[in-house]
Amino acid sequence: MRLIWGTVVKLSEQEGAQRKGYSELFVEVDGRDGQATAIAYPELTGPVAAGDRVLLNTTAVDLDLGTGGKHFVVARAEDACAGGAEEAPATAGSTDSTSTAAVHFEEAMQPEAGHLMKLRYTPHQLNVLCVEAQESPYHKVMETRDSLEGVPVVCCGLHSQVPLVAAAIKKAMPSLVVGYVMDDSAALALNLSKILADATEVGLIDVTVSTGQAFGGQIEAINLHSGLLAAVHVGGCDVVIAGIGPGLAGTGTPFGHAGVTQGEIINATATLGGNPVVCLRMSQADKRDRHQGISHHSLTALSRIALAPATIAAPFMDEDCPVRELVDGELDEMPNPVGHMAFQLEESFYDEEALRGLKVTTMGRDFTQDPIFFEAAAAAGATAAMIAVMTIEEEASAAIEDHAAKEAAAAGSGPATVAADRGAAGGCSAQPSTGQGCKEAGNCPSPCDN
Repeated sequence: MRLIWGTVVKLSEQEGAQRKGYSELFVEVDGRDGQATAIAYPELTGPVAAGDRVLLNTTAVDLDLGTGGKHFVVARAEDACAGGAEEAPATAGSTDSTSTAAVHFEEAMQPEAGHLMKLRYTPHQLNVLCVEAQESPYHKVMETRDSLEGVPVVCCGLHSQVPLVAAAIKKAMPSLVVGYVMDDSAALALNLSKILADATEVGLIDVTVSTGQAFGGQIEAINLHSGLLAAVHVGGCDVVIAGIGPGLAGTGTPFGHAGVTQGEIINATATLGGNPVVCLRMSQADKRDRHQGISHHSLTALSRIALAPATIAAPFMDEDCPVRELVDGELDEMPNPVGHMAFQLEESFYDEEALRGLKVTTMGRDFTQDPIFFEAAAAAGATAAMIAVMTIEEEASAAIEDHAAKEAAAAGSGPATVAADRGAAGGCSAQPSTGQGCKEAGNCPSPCDN
């Protein structure tokens, strides 16, 4: 670890540089020429302003790692222990969400009221109000809910897939409530992701949940399983997108990458009675053979990590697609001991307009440079939306049948008879005719033989 003191010159005025839980600033690092960019999380450091002396972690930049060339503020000299005191003031370009869901959770889940710690046993450990905690207003809900009740969960392997999946879901059915559950296999600060902040602001993501050691979601959860349940039963989500945050770690080895998390999400979803939908990591432009066609990350997650069957969402590929034969072969040859089922779209579903102005790239490539990546994410969103609608319809049908059964029990009739009468009489719950006049005939909107 490399820690160096520096001085804040000014806060960045770029769009999105000052948003909830995130502050980007320019610093002069002691002993180095010029200015550098740094990131502060006000939850951990307190508000940072021009002129502050700050302790900077320069390790990733010094090692030339893929962090965007930014240092991280560890503490302020004026008050090194003031983490979480208040948020940095929002400025022009702030992407703080104003959705009903965001306001609701922010009012109910005040972090200072919680006693559970994230980033535990580190100098930055912070207390949060976890949704499961006894002091949480949702404790009773979390105490009694142990099933996702068939809700589809799109299991992602890369963070850049999230807004693409969400856009496809909203395109297919705008009324569906979409949640994002972030685990702690990559970035721990949910607020690091500008694309997620923007997706929330434009209404593609309705609810955010941070799990494990990750923090910054509208809902904080202790682990992935509980976070999925909270998204559905506290957040009211019809569809959940789950995956890692920005900054995937990879080593080129079969299991030494954050992509294995995709398989773990499949397992958690199936364990809880949800419908896992796999968003394949695909590429036709990546120079690395292991990521051509279907990435080895997804293949490993499906064939070696997943212990339960999932729906593999495969995108439409026309005859000109350069990796079509490769992908077909990979799916055919992939070991499938648990019985995954592939569902392939019959046409392209990706729609840039559905992104509502967001500009999404993956590894620096946009849709024109690597279309199969975007099509795969859109296919996963479309598939999940279809499953969600079917699940909602099944729940509604079951509720109607349950109501009919209760009416029948109250009237002394069996549910089968009532169901038949409902179908014949447009909702009539009267007893079959016994030769006497129907007691409800005067108010009946659809007369029948009763």
